[in-house]
Amino acid sequence: MNKSTVPVLANRLGRYDECAPIRGLDAHFQCVWTNAIPGDHVGPVAVVPDGCVDLLWKDERLVVVGPDIVAASPVLRGGTTVLGMRFLPGAALRWLRAPMSAIVGQSIDLADLWDPTVAGELCERIGEAKTIERQAAVLQQQLLKRLPELERPARDASEIFAAMASGADDVGGRISSLVGRLEISERTLRRRSHDYFGYGPKTLDRILRFQNFVSLLRSQGEQRLAGLAYAAGYADQAHLGREIQTLCGMTAGSFVRQING
Repeated sequence: MNKSTVPVLANRLGRYDECAPIRGLDAHFQCVWTNAIPGDHVGPVAVVPDGCVDLLWKDERLVVVGPDIVAASPVLRGGTTVLGMRFLPGAALRWLRAPMSAIVGQSIDLADLWDPTVAGELCERIGEAKTIERQAAVLQQQLLKRLPELERPARDASEIFAAMASGADDVGGRISSLVGRLEISERTLRRRSHDYFGYGPKTLDRILRFQNFVSLLRSQGEQRLAGLAYAAGYADQAHLGREIQTLCGMTAGSFVRQING
């Protein structure tokens, strides 16, 4: 892949901002975010796996973006602003009433998961707002009205996510610890992980280890790549390079240049 064909990372394109959700929704959503796409942008971008599910408002549509195992390549129109709400671990299962394994790697209209009339009315209300800030406020206010119908996210979802994100010891040890702490079988743990995150705990571990590397790279970008690979839990730099190629479809060098750029 030559430099001209390397996809641009979505949150490195244009202006990306995050803020906390309004009170009440903070038990279900991690953040509200916007990504303003430059007017001269053409073509797809790269959205790397992060173990999360997002609800997006773009092109006058509400869509659910399922968890990814490899980088997605959505096409974003130049001059537009994408509005997103990122679910907390496991929370999307309650809102969408579908296991995340059913939407892995997919972008689905909310109307295909909710009552189409309800989803259509929500889109209409958001579309009436004149600014992206007002659209974010309307979206949150409308979602807040649905809270009485919902259970809070299952507690074991956050425990599974935290255990896989910790990298405290080998993944097998963390799985055994979870099985004991949650008093469930390994098979049940795997099933719940598929429901909450779209894939099993070992795949979740791979994706969150990669995200740990990304965080280290952003905060300590001047370090040698081998040191960052070790700190993130990879066997060596070559192991890291293979994972970046598999998860992101680009070389380690290309990925690092974009993050540090």
